[in-house]
Amino acid sequence: MIKRLFLAVALAILAHPALAQQQVQITADLFTVDENTRESVFTGNVVVIHPNVKVWAEKVVAVYGEAGPSDVESFVASGSVRLETDEQDATGDQAVFTPGDQLLRLTGNVKVINASGTIDAGELVVNLATNVSTFTNTGSGGRVTGVFTSQ
Repeated sequence: MIKRLFLAVALAILAHPALAQQQVQITADLFTVDENTRESVFTGNVVVIHPNVKVWAEKVVAVYGEAGPSDVESFVASGSVRLETDEQDATGDQAVFTPGDQLLRLTGNVKVINASGTIDAGELVVNLATNVSTFTNTGSGGRVTGVFTSQ
């Protein structure tokens, strides 16, 4: 069975104010902050390096509330998204984390790989509140597939 998925933890680390004390390095071709819409946008070859996870995407948008950048309402990575830890590697077209409901959605050509195996799906939803991860292939007519290595 796939070990507990790091994806939710990865985005929670990047977006959750209580965990924001650790150093995070972000590089991109362009960085824009819009005070009117309360959005911080990184575009072009975005790389986010946190001590526990590395994220690649074409675009990363953090939308924050009235309390400012530490009050993250949503974190969206899009365009060839890849999340990597020491134990797992996951890819998809878009990753959305919303701290309010503690849900992470990785969508579009999802692939999660670790030492236990590989899962391919159209969507992965991780509920941090319940620690339940659900892989689906809604809308594509295909099925969720997995290849596992017994230990």
